Amino acid sequence: MNDLFQNHAAKSGPVECLGQTFPSDEARREHYLKLLAEKLKDPTFRKIEGFPIASDEDILNLSDPPYYTACPNPFIEDFVRHYGKPYDSSVHYSKEPFAADVSEGKNDPIYNAHSYHTKVPHKAIMRYILHYTQPGDVVFDGFCGTGMTGVAAQLCGDSSAVAELGYRVDERGNVLTRDEEGALQGFSKIGKRKVILNDLSSAATFISHNYNTPIDVHEFDAESKKIIAEVESEFGWMYQTRHTDGSQVGKINFTVWSDVFLCPECTGEIVYWDVAVDKDAGKAREDFCCPHCSAALSKRNMDRAWSSVFDKEVSGTFRQAKQVPVLINYSVGKKRYEKVPDQFDLELIEKVSDLEPARWVPTAPLPDGYNTRQPMESHGVRHAHHFYTKRNLHVLAAFREKIAKANPKYLFWFTSALTWVGRENRLHLGNYFGGGGGVITSLRGTWYIASLSVETSVLERFALRTRAQLVRHSMDGTNAFVSCGSATALPIGDSSIDYIFIDPPFGGNLMYSELNFVWEAWLRVVTNNQQEAIENKVQGKGLNDYRLLMSRCFKEAFRILKPGRWMTVEFSNTQASVWNAIQTAIQEAGFVVANVSALDKGKGSFKAVTTTTAVKQDLVISAYKPNGGLEDRFSKQGGSEDSVWDFVRTHLKYLPTVKIRARELEFISERDPRIIFDRMVAWFVRHNTPVPMSTQEFQAGLIQRFVERDGMVFLPEQVAEYDKKRMQVAVAPQMEMFVSDERSAIDWLSDFLKRRPSTYQEISPEFMGQLGAGWKKHEVKPELAALLEDNFLKYDGTGEVPSQIHSYLSSNHKDQRGLDKSDPTLVAKAKDRWYVPDPNKAQDLEKKREKALLKEFETYKAFTGRKIKESRLEVLRAGFRAAWAAKDYQTIIGIANKLPEETLQEDEKLLTLYDLALTRTEDGI
Repeated sequence: MNDLFQNHAAKSGPVECLGQTFPSDEARREHYLKLLAEKLKDPTFRKIEGFPIASDEDILNLSDPPYYTACPNPFIEDFVRHYGKPYDSSVHYSKEPFAADVSEGKNDPIYNAHSYHTKVPHKAIMRYILHYTQPGDVVFDGFCGTGMTGVAAQLCGDSSAVAELGYRVDERGNVLTRDEEGALQGFSKIGKRKVILNDLSSAATFISHNYNTPIDVHEFDAESKKIIAEVESEFGWMYQTRHTDGSQVGKINFTVWSDVFLCPECTGEIVYWDVAVDKDAGKAREDFCCPHCSAALSKRNMDRAWSSVFDKEVSGTFRQAKQVPVLINYSVGKKRYEKVPDQFDLELIEKVSDLEPARWVPTAPLPDGYNTRQPMESHGVRHAHHFYTKRNLHVLAAFREKIAKANPKYLFWFTSALTWVGRENRLHLGNYFGGGGGVITSLRGTWYIASLSVETSVLERFALRTRAQLVRHSMDGTNAFVSCGSATALPIGDSSIDYIFIDPPFGGNLMYSELNFVWEAWLRVVTNNQQEAIENKVQGKGLNDYRLLMSRCFKEAFRILKPGRWMTVEFSNTQASVWNAIQTAIQEAGFVVANVSALDKGKGSFKAVTTTTAVKQDLVISAYKPNGGLEDRFSKQGGSEDSVWDFVRTHLKYLPTVKIRARELEFISERDPRIIFDRMVAWFVRHNTPVPMSTQEFQAGLIQRFVERDGMVFLPEQVAEYDKKRMQVAVAPQMEMFVSDERSAIDWLSDFLKRRPSTYQEISPEFMGQLGAGWKKHEVKPELAALLEDNFLKYDGTGEVPSQIHSYLSSNHKDQRGLDKSDPTLVAKAKDRWYVPDPNKAQDLEKKREKALLKEFETYKAFTGRKIKESRLEVLRAGFRAAWAAKDYQTIIGIANKLPEETLQEDEKLLTLYDLALTRTEDGI
């Protein structure tokens, strides 16, 4: 993008669209608008899940069919039919998950062209698309937000953009990267990928479409300057102020408005700016004195001053928090000044307030919501237009009217500027008084009007946002199809998508429909939030509702994805319950998780920086849809032991063979035998088929059939690559273990005793050090003695010293080397040491333990109180498994209802069985 103003004029001649040729692009649009208008007359079409709230006229005005419809896009199947390739099981496709950690910053012109609450940088997504797809493949994003997946798919055809990622592109269009030895290896091809973008939000889909649609930069440059000049000619007087010496007229850059409070002692009005702002320190004081009676005050112990305001836009009177202008930042020429508002300024504000509405503005009532309550309760914001001062509202209305008439594509310019012109802007005191020039920001991820609100100049902000639009010059408007609707009901055929990348909502992190309300009020098409996958008390949606909605979304994703292909899910939430909800929903849909890596998006949003439910570094889940061959074989094998090993063999092919970070090998947790067992069990459970073997039988079978290296399991054909890399590093990769419940405690003991058979006295301090703050709240802490007795063996000094103990002692103690297993010295040293039993004895122990667990489960079944406050997860898991095998779904549901919500929601195994038990009961199975 060396020259943003190079000639990229829109085609004025014939255009091709979905196999049809039209005399012009406008003729194309008119043709499809007529088809869409006919579709909107069909009552069943409007009943599609997630259909937005809007009139036919407003949907048609916002749409650009077939590429974008501000409703479920009825032309997507035509798009897939025209550009997609039908699934062919004979076509070879094999990819390991993209296992590298990714870090991409946000300082990119494309990224910054339009703000949004969350956004994955397109450069990060490009890496995934290049890895998993080839030119012409169809990519899908069901929670598209601003459409960065579409931008990424298009830029995969731009050699310079691919080179910016650190890859090489050869003369044949091969994309190459360097391995650890520095050798170049080809892994992809240059070429645009086709993309389908979907979101429930009309604002998101509107932004997505425009991000992926070109504009004629010369035409836009001329038209935007003309519009700004016209609006300034009509409203420039509103942003004028007199220089302090009265000699010149300046242009207002921004005005600071301060809340007014009442002193609880004397009831006098107090301007917050006057008493709280410490200009020298660059911050607001916590405590201050009343200027009238000198009473000691803080913001917390004062009431707001309120005013009754007649609103001409809706012809009604509202109670609104009183705010007064306290500072004007203005320019005379190129020099900036500041002043306290004088009589001229106050009279100008009064004059603007008295103006009659001349143009349409959005007056939709603010929805009662989780995020909308703050501006409602703190400042009396009741309608969309209350987020703006009277001055800015008049000017915005003029901009919208003129932009819509000039070219509907330019409304992207309008919505990109809205973020900077509302009352939610605030003054960053530290920067402003620290000589930083005054940093004006607005909070992302929440609606919030501060006690010091900033009114910017709409004229200035629109002028600043013009250049940001020019990044769209290189987009191809025919490459992306955008649909506005729920991801629970997609207008896409089965097994037709080549790759899926999604960044879905996560629990209660962000309330998208509330946060998008003002954008959508201006666009006149509003989100139907009935199918919005979030936790929201106002909507009556808890974590379970969120999980069920996400499960439906993932089932649709599974349906449309081709067998053997991949889905990447970007995850951002630190709550274990939300993590389990996502994992459970993914696995219940039929996907198998193969890898989890990190994605560092750079600077966090307001929520990510300050709340406990958000993380600065996101996780990326790589999951695949098993190929049809595995499904067919499973149905024939009927859940036999052969089907267990068939699944494992297939699953291992999808896992990364080597993962290197900072030139060191990393432990691949998905190759841990315990994780493989969990994936296998989830596969059987989803198919409603009993698991034909125990954990110990599974572990013994793994050793016989596959190759183990450093605690990881490989196929014979994979291990050579791992061994080669392993020889190049000095230290073997180590698995990090976190003890949080009984099962993980047993796993920790197993790993500890394999390396170091020990006495109780030796184990105890090490074990107690693991039982820290990470222990699950409602999980009973087990006694170490009981864990050892139930799961391991102790050498009592009779007979030969077990091989595991003999090996450890002879390797770590010089005086024990070369001794026979029955030597008294060795026996004495080995006595009372605990060790891990061999597989045959372990199976006996497991059966004994399972019997004891099920016996204790009976006490939970007999429990008559309201909630089981503390429980053993291992008992619950064993009981749920037994009930599932017996198809006793009511027992699972009944016990689940007795458990604290955290116990169920924070354990993936319990949650999966409970969720499926509910499904089976509802289906009458």
